[in-house]
Amino acid sequence: MDRDLVAETRRQWEEEVLEPRVRRFNLPESPTRFYTPLDTDHGDFLEKVGFPGWFPFTAGNSPFDYWRAHARTAALFGYRPDWGGGGKVGKYGGFGTPADYRDYLLRMQAMGRKGGPNMAFDLATQCGYDSDSPHAEGEVGRVGVAVDSFRDFAVIYEAFTGELDIDKVPSNFTINAPACVIIAMYTALAARRGIDPAKLTGTPQNDILKEFISRGTYIFPPRPSMRLFRDTLTFMRKHMPLMNVNSIGGYHIREAGATREQDLAFSMANGIAYIQAGIDGGLMVDDFAPMFTFNAFGGSMEIYHEIAFQRAARRMWAHIVRDRFGARDKRSMMIRQPITAHIGCSSTTLKRPLNNLTRSVIGGIAAGMSGGLPGAYPPFDEPLGLGHSQEAVQLQIDATRILIYEAKVADVCDPWAGSYFMESLTDKIEEEALAELEKVEKMGGAIAAIENGYMQRAVAKSAYERQKRIEGLEEFVVGVNCFTGENEIEIMVNRVVEATYDPELMETAEERQKASLAALRRERDGRAVLSSLKALEAKAKDEKENLMPVICECVENDCTLGEICDVLRNVFGEAQPVKL
Repeated sequence: MDRDLVAETRRQWEEEVLEPRVRRFNLPESPTRFYTPLDTDHGDFLEKVGFPGWFPFTAGNSPFDYWRAHARTAALFGYRPDWGGGGKVGKYGGFGTPADYRDYLLRMQAMGRKGGPNMAFDLATQCGYDSDSPHAEGEVGRVGVAVDSFRDFAVIYEAFTGELDIDKVPSNFTINAPACVIIAMYTALAARRGIDPAKLTGTPQNDILKEFISRGTYIFPPRPSMRLFRDTLTFMRKHMPLMNVNSIGGYHIREAGATREQDLAFSMANGIAYIQAGIDGGLMVDDFAPMFTFNAFGGSMEIYHEIAFQRAARRMWAHIVRDRFGARDKRSMMIRQPITAHIGCSSTTLKRPLNNLTRSVIGGIAAGMSGGLPGAYPPFDEPLGLGHSQEAVQLQIDATRILIYEAKVADVCDPWAGSYFMESLTDKIEEEALAELEKVEKMGGAIAAIENGYMQRAVAKSAYERQKRIEGLEEFVVGVNCFTGENEIEIMVNRVVEATYDPELMETAEERQKASLAALRRERDGRAVLSSLKALEAKAKDEKENLMPVICECVENDCTLGEICDVLRNVFGEAQPVKL
């Protein structure tokens, strides 16, 4: 290919075709762009893209996933596809008391949804407070299930016995600062049921650094928090080798307002810190990095950019883990995540909410074209309040099925590979993210950049700037800041299925949970509680001690989550929010 000829031809095309068109519409510049070989660095295909399942994983982690194999097998043998969910994790959820959530899970199982629990915890639990704490007032069981003790944890798992016992289905725990306590409860539950913890599978989110950057449910300062991460990592690798260690979440960072490049850079910086914690804990990178997962990165409605983002993210992580940490196992270099490209919940709108289904389908197309399950996420009623309706979930699942089985979006691996446009955009996102990562690294890495407030301020500034663009009509959101005239129709959906979460149970959850907690305090062995908490305090003062064994002891002796966290607060101190 003669690049000089392409350049000269492009110049002529711009003069004879593009510029007259721009002038005709009185525009300062073209609203579109046409890409040519001049827009890429024409580098080595194997180095920049490669094949699916091979380094650098730009084209994807594998040639096809479970869902595509499932679809093909169903077609070959002429049977109907089944989405029963057995052996997999179920839909993210949680509310009220442990008994309320248990009953919800049983109801889902009766509807054929037999995946393992994917727990959302209430804010009091996430922040290390018991339900009778003044700090918990008004929050008990509201945005997730309240879990004060091992007794509560065991009640939830009454829904999982027999063919759905904990050694047969995975469990996901969306919790970070007190993740060590929940992991200890899971271990204790296995012991109670006579199950070897080595057989347990699942994923604790256990991603404390993003809490400081964006979400806010931290308890202890960054460095003691990372000690707890180190302790959980080394404990799980020894006793729970099939468990994922964490679920790193750029998703929350983008939802808080970060740009696409900040999302990627900060996620990589956090991942680097977590890998270093494992190495500092005495492990080799290939001993634990294969068990790292990524919850999801952020998303947007810009479909091309989100496809390029996923490709750039896989390539960046692969190079970091191989080149910086010397990994040799290809599993260490992969970004494993349940959700690839998507629109992000912040792209959904309260106004004309059914439009959100269209939006989520666009995200599903992006996911299918970027190496993942083409999931139409989230359900359309995401902005209407916690708890997706069964109608919205049905539409979401069907949209995903249509993308897989009818549109066959996932039939081609990385369909954009080699595109002048997509390769250029992938390179651009990676370059800008690497530049931002370099800034963080020069500060001393993610922990230092959190302690000095850089990351938090950068996200807040980006959020402010985007809102200004929306309010200034530089960015358009259909039904929100445009197409809002009196002739537009507001379309509603009849709700013919019972509410996902019973509002009456939600209303009484706090009172009932406090009563349960009071009963626990009366019935437990007070001396065993005090002895366990004193042992925890002594070991917490020694940085070299792994706290997981003593936390397991506390849990087994009915110490509450709040009591355990209070001991650690007294030793570690409490993190303070950064002034923006």
